[in-house]
Amino acid sequence: MVTKLKKSFPAKKAATPRAGMPLANSVKDSAQQIWQAGLGAFTKAQTEGTKAFEALVKEGVSFQRKTQSAAEEKITEATQKMTSMASDISSKASGQWDKLENIFEDRVAKALNKLGVPSAKDINALIARIDALNASVQKLAPVKPKAAAPVKATAPKAAAKKPAAKTSKAAAKSAAKKVVPAAQVNPE
Repeated sequence: MVTKLKKSFPAKKAATPRAGMPLANSVKDSAQQIWQAGLGAFTKAQTEGTKAFEALVKEGVSFQRKTQSAAEEKITEATQKMTSMASDISSKASGQWDKLENIFEDRVAKALNKLGVPSAKDINALIARIDALNASVQKLAPVKPKAAAPVKATAPKAAAKKPAAKTSKAAAKSAAKKVVPAAQVNPE
């Protein structure tokens, strides 16, 4: 580039020395050299600028990849933390709902008890007592005889059957009398 400039600007013949000319010439020469250095830098930047630009682009791409991978790692960490926090919160919330449900059930049971509504325990106790009473009634009830052979109807036998029927009715009445006091249940 410098050679191009020298061809386009031929060297000037030395001027006649005057008193202030050597300083002016040296300033002029310095300015000329600065101008030529600037032009040289410009042409070098043009030729090597594309190479430098491509190198900068490559560095930028690698830097972008590094920052993206670091950002993805941070996002993954944050996602895992948030997931664990969410599961902790949901488990705590479900525990609180269970407590609230138990409190509600207890208060409803107390209110129903005050109104005289029997609880499930009371009903189950009554069912057990009824089953026990049924079992004791079954033990007291007379066993029905199996179908006997047909008997010929004669007057003395018919008279004998009537007292037997009365005795079985009397036994049933006595059994019923025994059951009635046991059947009365005190809910409290």
